[in-house]
Formats: sequence, C-alpha cells, structure tokens
Amino acid sequence: MRALIIGGAGFVGSHLCDFLLDKGHNVVCLDNLITGSLDNISHNLKNKRFKFIKHDISKPIKISGRIDMVLNFASPASPIDYSKYPIETLKVGSLGTLNALGIARAKKARFLMASTSEVYGDPKVSPQKESYWGNVNPIGLRSCYDESKRFSEALVMAYLRTHKIDTKIIRIFNTYGPRMRINDGRVVPNFIGQALKKIPFTIYGKGDQTRSFCYIDDLILGIYRVIISRIHGPVNLGNPSEFTMIELAKLVSGLCSVPLKLKYKPLPKDDPKIRRPDLSYAKAALKWYPKVDLKDGLIKTIEYFKYVQK
Repeated sequence: MRALIIGGAGFVGSHLCDFLLDKGHNVVCLDNLITGSLDNISHNLKNKRFKFIKHDISKPIKISGRIDMVLNFASPASPIDYSKYPIETLKVGSLGTLNALGIARAKKARFLMASTSEVYGDPKVSPQKESYWGNVNPIGLRSCYDESKRFSEALVMAYLRTHKIDTKIIRIFNTYGPRMRINDGRVVPNFIGQALKKIPFTIYGKGDQTRSFCYIDDLILGIYRVIISRIHGPVNLGNPSEFTMIELAKLVSGLCSVPLKLKYKPLPKDDPKIRRPDLSYAKAALKWYPKVDLKDGLIKTIEYFKYVQK
C-alpha cells in the first residue's frame, strides 16, 4: 500500500514511517517541520519507496498518485509547543484535519486520526474509558490542543457518517522513546535532560500527579493494528501502569546514577491530576497490549539522549 503520513517527521510519525517501510509499504511523508525534524527521517531520504513533502496541511494540497491510507499525526503535541503555537495548533486541528480528510475522500483511502488522551482533560474518573466524555476547560491555556483534537474527532466522525470513509480514531496516552526532543517540555525528556546535566529535577505541584508511560515501539504496533482493522474507534492506546512524578524522578535518577534532587514549582493551570487508559477495547478488538516495562524503555531512551548529546 501507499501511505500518506501527515506529521511524518515528528516523534511518533517518523517511527511510523520506519515501521510501514519495513513492512514493504510506500510512504509519502508530509510535514511543515514546525516541531518535526529532518533528522528523524534523514535515513529514509534515499529510499525509493519514501518521499518527503514540506507542507503545512492547514493549507490545501493535491497529492499525485495513488494513496491507500492517510494517517494524520500533524500537530504540536507538547505543552511548550502548543503554548508557543496556539493558533497554528487550532488551525492544524481544524483546517488541517479537514484538508487531510479531503485527500482521503478524493483518493478513496482509509483515514486514521491521531487524537490524544487530552480529550479527557482533567478526568473525574480513572482509568479513562473511550466512553468518558471528559472534563475540559474550553478556554484554558491548554484548550488550543485539547479542543483542536476534540474538534478533529467530531470532524472525522462526520466524514464517516456522511461520506462513508473508512475512518479510525486513536487516543494516544503519554508516549516516550528515541527521537523525542530533549527540550520539548514533556516529563520524560525533562527528567532525563536534567539528570544528564546533573541539575535538580523540576517537580510541579507536590509531584503526586500521575501519568502512564507507553514506549514508542508498543504504540506503533498498536497503531498498525488499528490501521489494518475494521474498527472506527475511538480507541485508547497507551500503558495502564501508573506512576507519580516523584516515582518517575526516582527511577530516572537511579538509571542515570545521579543523586535525586528536586526543585518544586507551582502546578500549571488545568494540568491533569491523573492519567491512565482503560485498554479493554484495544485488548478485545485488536489483541493488543503494551509489553515494554517502563524501566527497560527508559534505559533505551536515556541511551538515545546520551548519543545525540555527544
């Protein structure tokens, strides 16, 4: 098959490019590089089954040739990025998703929307099931990302119901691994970067807020299972093992062999207190469940950051 991966030079998108190429598919990678990087895909640029197009999907584009699947991963995804680019984030979640769906409709291709656990906001229930409608502040500092993804999901479902496109929605929970930017503001690269610099770990609030961390290899396999399935979603993809920020800091400090020193800052407004996926649907419909232990995944991620800092 020939896949169009929008946002394909980003952290998750670039790993998906590699996975589909390894499966023998052809890949068109489209990215405006606002948060993505050519470094993530440079090893594929000479591959005849790979094509890179620099373009902002918020603006219309025609893609030549056959396209069998459109996979939309375009959006700033870290708090630092979407706080810096709030309007661009809203545009890519609205106009960008509309343009991506237009390509899928024109090409008669299946369509996958990469949504996020942030559609649940600061949840009142745990773990979060796909049936939970969420607790989101529509005008808060995080709303540009939360609401753009919620709108994207609504748009995708409208295209499914109206145009009968084979659409799929995944809700990605915290994911980590090689190719993350060490300064992207998410907690795993934050802690690893601080450990490698031997400076105190930044803890927001009391550090008792929780996250669940999925290693990138597990996530990519889950995404592929969704692509080839008959389900439309939404479906949670993540890891249900839950850790407090203090627990994560202790683990990273131990793996990096540095003393645990903490620097406390106020908790950002609307920052979720808990985050944990209910994976019942993914297990039943996809026969998928994450396998990589947090410690093992962190070891690989730490080695990556050590390598790129040389």
